[in-house]
Amino acid sequence: MSAFELRHPIRYVAIGDSFTEGMGDERPDGTLRGWADLVAQGLADATGETVLYANLAVRGRLLDAIIDEQLEPALSLEPTLLSLNGGGNDMLRPGTNLESILQRTRDAMSRVAAAGVQPLLLAGPNPTGGIPSGGTVKAKGDALVAAVGDITNALGIAYTDNWSDPELPAHQYWSHDRLHLGPVGHTRVAHNVLGTLSLPVPADWVTAAAATPKPTLRQNLRYGREHVLPWIGRRLTGRSSGDGRTGKHLEWIEVPPRTR
Repeated sequence: MSAFELRHPIRYVAIGDSFTEGMGDERPDGTLRGWADLVAQGLADATGETVLYANLAVRGRLLDAIIDEQLEPALSLEPTLLSLNGGGNDMLRPGTNLESILQRTRDAMSRVAAAGVQPLLLAGPNPTGGIPSGGTVKAKGDALVAAVGDITNALGIAYTDNWSDPELPAHQYWSHDRLHLGPVGHTRVAHNVLGTLSLPVPADWVTAAAATPKPTLRQNLRYGREHVLPWIGRRLTGRSSGDGRTGKHLEWIEVPPRTR
């Protein structure tokens, strides 16, 4: 199966952490949209077919948990396309084992391909310009993305490298917590994914965010109180933002093409 071949009818399942769950891209009713939802819609619009879509991603999950808890349930749905993103939470912690991340990623993508499913691997966007210890995290991310590119080339699978997108690091693409993309950022990632799959992007998508002023000192102090300190507290107590949560679409939902 070639890296860009899509089997029809399309059954698309996404696994991962908060990035794939869609955090930062909240609808007015508080539910999450996110890039994977947008990709499902883009697939339907591009093909003119109803797409079956599931999303098993759970916020806060490390890569081991994503693979151990989500991969086999995702494959049991008998998808034609499976996307994986993981390792972002691992890189935020000290002592990140990059070799383990790479090996587990390689094994997971091989497992997907062996099941006769189209694998799609994503590198997450680069948040390091707005978070504490950003330089350390950036060095890990740069090394990881370079090595993952070698893996996907060797396996011949589709790969969307959002980390290297020159626009996404700008602060206007991020939500107030600076760790999750905002709506335009998620749309830009979906745009990148459809490009990887050689599919057209819906004309009504907004993928460029208007520049905004850099945060003030007062805003940075508020950010520390509201986001950094709670994150540190969860790490110290061994808690996760995803404790007790499950994926938002554990079974197939139908995503029909929009009327043009």
